[in-house]
Amino acid sequence: MPECSVESSASKGGTLFVWDTEGPPPIGDWTTVLWSGFGDGGAPDAISIPKLVEEHADALRARYLAWIYELGETHLNGKRLVDHLELRPGFSYWWMTLLVEKSYGKSDRLYDAIRFFLLEDLAQSLHTGRIILVSGDQTIAATFKKWCRRGGISFEWEQFNCFNKQISLKARTFRLLPYMLQSAVWLAKYLRQRWALRDKHNIFDAAPEMGITFIDYLAHLERSALLRGKFASNYWSGLVEIFTQTKTRVNWLHFYVPHVAVPTATQARDLIVQFNRNSAESESHSSLEAVLSASLVFAALRDYMCIVWQSFRLLNIKHHFRPAGSNLDLWPLFKNDWFDSMRGKSALWSCLVLNLFEKTLNQLPRQKLGIYLQENQGWEIALIHAWKTAGHGKLIGVPHATVRYWDLRYYYDSKCYARTGKNSLPMPDQVALNGPAAIKAYSDGGYPEGQIVEVEALRYLYLATRGGSRSQYMGSFHPLKVLVCGDILPAVNEQMMRWLELAASNLPIDTNYTIKPHPACPIEASNYPSLSLNMSNAPLAELLTDHSVIFTSNATSAAVDAYLSDIPVVQVLDGNAFNLSPLRGMKGVAYVTNPSELAVALCNAKQRECKFANPYFCIDQSLPHWRRLLGIE
Repeated sequence: MPECSVESSASKGGTLFVWDTEGPPPIGDWTTVLWSGFGDGGAPDAISIPKLVEEHADALRARYLAWIYELGETHLNGKRLVDHLELRPGFSYWWMTLLVEKSYGKSDRLYDAIRFFLLEDLAQSLHTGRIILVSGDQTIAATFKKWCRRGGISFEWEQFNCFNKQISLKARTFRLLPYMLQSAVWLAKYLRQRWALRDKHNIFDAAPEMGITFIDYLAHLERSALLRGKFASNYWSGLVEIFTQTKTRVNWLHFYVPHVAVPTATQARDLIVQFNRNSAESESHSSLEAVLSASLVFAALRDYMCIVWQSFRLLNIKHHFRPAGSNLDLWPLFKNDWFDSMRGKSALWSCLVLNLFEKTLNQLPRQKLGIYLQENQGWEIALIHAWKTAGHGKLIGVPHATVRYWDLRYYYDSKCYARTGKNSLPMPDQVALNGPAAIKAYSDGGYPEGQIVEVEALRYLYLATRGGSRSQYMGSFHPLKVLVCGDILPAVNEQMMRWLELAASNLPIDTNYTIKPHPACPIEASNYPSLSLNMSNAPLAELLTDHSVIFTSNATSAAVDAYLSDIPVVQVLDGNAFNLSPLRGMKGVAYVTNPSELAVALCNAKQRECKFANPYFCIDQSLPHWRRLLGIE
């Protein structure tokens, strides 16, 4: 812990002492504010920003979404920003940027912006004239400095060398490259990995007119079917079988993402060939990269250079990252997102995926219906534009798992939904939501209710035969059996496993630990030699039947499977990140903020009961809602 030598003669009401490091803060004549701590134990009288974020969540989320909307409406050189970035007639690249996507996995300063919104309100209420910051984060310090200078607040920064997460030399070197050079390196790697997916023959040549096309990831494939070269997807579960039974011909367009089951593009290509060979009468499969060619890459590069050119014309945008009525300047937090979206690999990927969709969907015979996995990522915006430009029929987005409160990808300012004027937000015709919880989340977020339709939760149909009887479905607490579900982010996995190592010394010596990594983010057991770990890629439904308690990050949807199966859930609550739990606000979930709390929560898991008053998912294994939506009798 750094020692603070700053002395203050101001009153507590006039000085905020912002503590952004581990350990208890020093005592002084100031109001102590914990930037990432919860105040329990070491600083019970301090003001916890993470706690206040949860208490004022609705107002803070709405304020952030409004700021993003206002940024797009900013006038520069006589035109709105959204119009400057028009890449096709009526289609603005603005909607594909990282700023609009608001992904917690790609933009690492979203939570900081929310904290600054809250802290500004706090400073105003306390009539603050001085801020002392103890932090090793230079970006945070730069944002404080700009804010205080503009607001006439005295600012002092006590810097220290904070702990840096292990970053490979390769990754550090890449980050030091100019953005345009980063994009060139990325493109070379992408083409080397994906070129094998090219297909000279258009597999959709035989696709029927007015058919159905699904767009998803070539992931979450059912293991036994995969070994036989048959297509069975855990995204769509029983729906695939219904198509076979009713002889409904369906086109499948897959995004390839490397993972344990299909690690290379060559294997993905061969797998798609097997899918088509074994189900030629009912299914047509292809990958998005099947249409890759030199001419398509050059077309994408032309679009990319247009975006780069606009970025140089819009240099003054950095002066407009101030929310209306605020002294905050958020440019230090989001300048990397801006430049990556305008000159970096994110810009080049967006241009490439737009051209891939345009070429693929122009080759596809006119379809009456399109279904895609919805997470509101940039590629989905490209899909919506290309689908409608190609003249296809209705397009439906499907959030396949849970819709979490703080996953900002799923939310826009309500004015975006009005879609008045040109270059408005591209939207699907409908959103198919998997139950009351998701419907409430969308409705509370202002999504047009007339565009919402309820369907069965395909990934959770197995829950129809589970839940309500802990003794029947869960393992014994003797010995304690802990199931750890990995996250998609490596840093989160590292934190969880280190906490588990520290907590293990306070758990029974015969405790069993099973690790189920996320398919896109492996966990190496050898990195944690103090724990005897069992690694498993078995379906979650199987693992839940033999474990006493589940330990997850607060972002994974696996917690819902456990909760609805009456398995005690323990989740990490990180003061430097949103509470992304799909169980946020539900009783019976244990949130832990350090290894000691984790040990206590795991030991006391048998005393916790999962309580939910209303249905979470729509579950009916005969899938009547899906049949009606797809027109299948």
